Amino acid sequence: MVNFTIATKSTCRYNCLMGTLYIVATPIGNLEDITLRALRILKEVDVIACEDTRHTLRLLNHYEIEKKLIATHAHNEKNSALGIVKLLDEGLNVAFVSDAGTPTISDPGSILVSLVRKEGFDVVPIPGVSATTTLMSVAGLTGNTFTFEGFLPLKGQKRRNRLETLLKREEAFILYESPFRIVKLLEEIATIAPRRNVVIGREMTKIYEEFLEGKSGQLLAILSERPNIKGEFALCVAPFDEVDSP
Repeated sequence: MVNFTIATKSTCRYNCLMGTLYIVATPIGNLEDITLRALRILKEVDVIACEDTRHTLRLLNHYEIEKKLIATHAHNEKNSALGIVKLLDEGLNVAFVSDAGTPTISDPGSILVSLVRKEGFDVVPIPGVSATTTLMSVAGLTGNTFTFEGFLPLKGQKRRNRLETLLKREEAFILYESPFRIVKLLEEIATIAPRRNVVIGREMTKIYEEFLEGKSGQLLAILSERPNIKGEFALCVAPFDEVDSP
């Protein structure tokens, strides 16, 4: 039983057989990057809820795991969460996985977790890989704190304002970006802080894994020359320094 105190309107459930929701971290690329506990849970649960059933099937097939899958993604998470609550109420155990990494970290899952806990069921984390910790482990920063931002607003003054706020902080911050917008993001950073140091992780843990380190302006020049950029990106932007001042 998880040691997590919570008030709930449903007291009768504690006298019944209750299912448990497991939030399971999965690989961000290399299929070997999964814990023994995660594999055990995926084998033992009754149902696996996942962001994309096709994507999750590749992982399950690799480890010869056969389970009933239900789709739980950004567009149907609320309705799917209601269905998962019913399964838990029947005493079934459910695991939730996102396409890669740790669920709820710039991935679906928060609505599901909130509702399941509100209804009085246990939510158990099965920790593992995350793109954020993967990048931070090789970023070489000595500070003890950093901000996880994930994806910035897509456009407009809101995006510019948020980026300016982050660049003024005296701590590093982590951004995620797609291959279609990575050059634009570096242009924005270089416009505000061209001498800010940035570490970029592309396709981390995958075959074409790549890490780039340098000033934002330098990295912009490198990626701007590539005709066809592929892969998902994570960026670790160094803290504010007086050298960045106008």
